Amino acid sequence: MECMSLLGVGVCAPDPAFRASLPFPAFAINRETIPPLLRRRSSQAMQMAFSAASAASEQAQRSPSSLPAIFASVAGEINTTDQICNELVKADGVMSPSAFHNSVQNTAAGYWSIAQQCTQPATALAAGSDTLAMALLEAWCQLACQGGELLLVCYDEAWPGYLAPGCGNPAFAYALLLAAGKVDGRLMQISRPQVGESIFPAAWIDSVNSMPILAAIPLLEAALTGRVPQAIALSPHVPGWQVHAGVASAYPKTGDGEKWR
Repeated sequence: MECMSLLGVGVCAPDPAFRASLPFPAFAINRETIPPLLRRRSSQAMQMAFSAASAASEQAQRSPSSLPAIFASVAGEINTTDQICNELVKADGVMSPSAFHNSVQNTAAGYWSIAQQCTQPATALAAGSDTLAMALLEAWCQLACQGGELLLVCYDEAWPGYLAPGCGNPAFAYALLLAAGKVDGRLMQISRPQVGESIFPAAWIDSVNSMPILAAIPLLEAALTGRVPQAIALSPHVPGWQVHAGVASAYPKTGDGEKWR
């Protein structure tokens, strides 16, 4: 496979001050993207994931019910998990079956499949500071093997402050609707993630060190503003993961020996 085509993007940032600081459009949580029966048990993580996924699907004019999905999060349902742990250490602690049910890494992926009546495969993953890179690599592998299109959703809710002081904030989510190969109407094309020497924007390094899911800011800026650099860093580390993006013929060869055109 020569490249992935990016067909739709959705970005959700609940904090209005942080949202205003971003170099591209973002929106607040849209609770209407969650059916009422699921809404009352939804976490901030799930609300953001649904908001971003719905926006990306709408922009690409694709039905979510027909799309395989990848949901990636560094900490997953961290607040629900923290709530359970606090109950476990109490002498008279009561374990909530609902909280336990909603504490797993694939909570958002599972509820998304239910809400969209989607019978396509759904993948949930976490990879620490490399979560974005591994999510894109997973997307590449699935598209290279199966073809077609898929929805990639990355998200993290704000973490309890005492677990990792200075980390886990602000909450953020984004969704990318990706297709195998070159597709008409694409926002841009994206190479297979690989390790390289691209430099992450200095202005966002501290933010990404605090909240690793923000590593997509350079990629999102390129997609939503049209200012596409040759190489886009996916982490502040050098060497670190990167992708090549755009349509210029001068880009280097991809791993399968094909040139971008």
